[in-house]
Amino acid sequence: MAVSTLDPRTALIVIDLQKGIVTLPSAHPMDEVVGNSARLAAAFRAHGLPVVLVNATGTAPGRTQAPSRIRGEFPPDFAELVPELDAQPSDILVSKQRWGAFTGTSLHDTLQELGVTQVVVTGVATQAGVESTARSAHELGYHVVLATDAMTTSDADAHVHTVERIFPRLGETGTTDEVLEVLAKTR
Repeated sequence: MAVSTLDPRTALIVIDLQKGIVTLPSAHPMDEVVGNSARLAAAFRAHGLPVVLVNATGTAPGRTQAPSRIRGEFPPDFAELVPELDAQPSDILVSKQRWGAFTGTSLHDTLQELGVTQVVVTGVATQAGVESTARSAHELGYHVVLATDAMTTSDADAHVHTVERIFPRLGETGTTDEVLEVLAKTR
């Protein structure tokens, strides 16, 4: 379903647009994904709405049999957010060690304190961090919007599958321009 409305207290959640991840191979041009996420962040800030910038600082504790494209110790700047996001002191920084931004963090509590009822999710990887965050948001009762041109992954087929088959079950989808158009009408 196409994005139709944004609640008065909608938050933007940007997943893993950080130095150690944006350089990995992706199915869509990363500069466009970053640029679209940055445009959304600027617009949300201009409307006085929360911007959540999420970075991965490690992996889930315990043993896992799942292969990872990122192995060994992370470089010192791995978790630094890309400068294009123009992180502001008012932004909410969430550092995570799982795929999704809600598990093992205080994100839900923070959003509840702010009265947030809806989230717009962008970032990397479509079928991992973005989908996991969207699933948790949906299960926690948030209205979910996914800006599909502000996300990517390394596998084009996985991206298409998630966007076309999973996201419609979790919420509304739209392009960055469509989300911005609806946001402009919100106030």
